[in-house]
Amino acid sequence: SLVAEYGYYSTGESFSIADPNEAWIMEMIGKGPGRKGAVWVAVRIPDGYISAHANHSRIREFPQNDPENCLYAPDVISFAIEKGYYKPEQGPFSFSDAYDPANPGSLLYCEGRIWSIFRRAAPSQNFPEDYWRAVKGAKPYPLWIKPDKKLTVRDVIALMRDHFDGTPYDLKKGLAAGPFGCPVRWKPLVWKIEGDSTEYAWERPISTQQTAFAFVSQLRSYLPREIGGIHWYGVDDNYTNVYIPLYCSIKEPPECFRVGSISEFTLESAFWVFNLVANWAYTKYSYMYEDIRKVQKELEDKFFDFQPAVEKAALELYKSNPQRAIDFLTDYSISQSNMVLKRWRNLWEYLVMKYNDGYVNDVTKDHGRSPKGVGYGNEFFRMVIKERPGYYDVRWREKSETNTAEPNKQTQGSK
Repeated sequence: SLVAEYGYYSTGESFSIADPNEAWIMEMIGKGPGRKGAVWVAVRIPDGYISAHANHSRIREFPQNDPENCLYAPDVISFAIEKGYYKPEQGPFSFSDAYDPANPGSLLYCEGRIWSIFRRAAPSQNFPEDYWRAVKGAKPYPLWIKPDKKLTVRDVIALMRDHFDGTPYDLKKGLAAGPFGCPVRWKPLVWKIEGDSTEYAWERPISTQQTAFAFVSQLRSYLPREIGGIHWYGVDDNYTNVYIPLYCSIKEPPECFRVGSISEFTLESAFWVFNLVANWAYTKYSYMYEDIRKVQKELEDKFFDFQPAVEKAALELYKSNPQRAIDFLTDYSISQSNMVLKRWRNLWEYLVMKYNDGYVNDVTKDHGRSPKGVGYGNEFFRMVIKERPGYYDVRWREKSETNTAEPNKQTQGSK
């Protein structure tokens, strides 16, 4: 009713909506300049199935007489007809085709993330990459799938951490990854080269450097809602973050998640501390990520190991006094957040010392080893030599030899 009264100024959005018993996907798009309201459709995900969505409409045909499983705006079809987005003679109405039709860009930037979730959650179904790679005539991915096994919270966290790892599109491979396998592709996502009309784009993975925050919500109907709901919450790049349990009943958020301004740096802000670690790691990723992963796993292992005991204690308190349980969970969520902040600051200090000046340094107290210069790998050396043949080899040169200071222009990307 608020959207109908005040309008919805957005090109389109997808929403995940869930409670302990069911989950829905809702897609909404504003009607455009001069028109209040929005068109929308929401569908319930069947029990035992999972879905994924990523900045592109995925609801296609939907049941129009099943309110238990599908709801929609009364004019969702008539408005499309009015605007010329849909003609009844075309066949059954598809929300996605009418309001957000696929194009090579939306497939590359959005549907690749769907493929990455589905292929790992249900490898037995062998989802092809053709659709997100914009192969003409390729079949769209289903709105939901049945995973090969029931997913745990940790499984979902693992699904959220992905750079197309282990596929032909692995962002840690190739020239663009640099000498140390960095999976980050700096903006812009879409680019052109001067003198070349072709539009190019990087792959858009689930894990990116510009992520502000990420969370996995755990909702359980068999516990009181004060205990059964958890946001497993992390800030910055979710490949190098830590998912911390924040119970939904806590009276206040941890201070480290309340402070943080893009124009004011502070080591009391989890956002800035996690950015320190991630951005330093991008400079020598293949080495530093191994150190980050050890601490990340240690902390998350601890949270999941302690979870049954924490909730058992909270439930005992709840039986006699629900407020005491809320106080207990608030203290726990805040203390664990503060502990992670301190640990991540220490990790940043450790990484700066260990990888200072491009070396891998011995940072043990006795300093038993000299700094190790790890240099570049053979693949990167070959690319460097190919770019400037005859320039780097150590040998006597003839005066008449061609000046090799200029890069090999044939390797500069001309068509």
